[in-house]
Amino acid sequence: MRMKFLALAAVALLAACETAPKDANTGAATGTNAIRPGSQEDLAVNVGDRVFFGLDRYDLSPEARATLDRQSKWMQTYGSVTVTVEGHADERGTREYNLALGERRANSVKNYLAAKGVPANRVKVVSYGKEKPAVVGSTEAAWSQNRRGVTVVD
Repeated sequence: MRMKFLALAAVALLAACETAPKDANTGAATGTNAIRPGSQEDLAVNVGDRVFFGLDRYDLSPEARATLDRQSKWMQTYGSVTVTVEGHADERGTREYNLALGERRANSVKNYLAAKGVPANRVKVVSYGKEKPAVVGSTEAAWSQNRRGVTVVD
């Protein structure tokens, strides 16, 4: 009886140690958690899909330029990918002012990517102004997260 129990325990342990199956061509895990190269998730997780701006600003900080440098390399790797850069603003200011500011922010991102070799026809821009906040709230912490440019894979 004790040997049967040990044999069953060994089988259970071996079954628990099974690894996710691998793709025969790439060697990558084929489970549902695998990130598809060239996808929005790949951009967001491995490169960074957003940059942040100062109050009433659309110039790029050193941190933003570093993120956009990575984005330009990523876009050169995935030459068929097109993107839309969304320009956003915090809740302060009029709707019209924030739409114009969001457009300037999105164009700032597009122009930087173009200067780094990304063809301009692969990058569209859209401004949402203050209409799509990432963080709801009337605090500097919320506002700073809403002043952003987000690169979205089409």
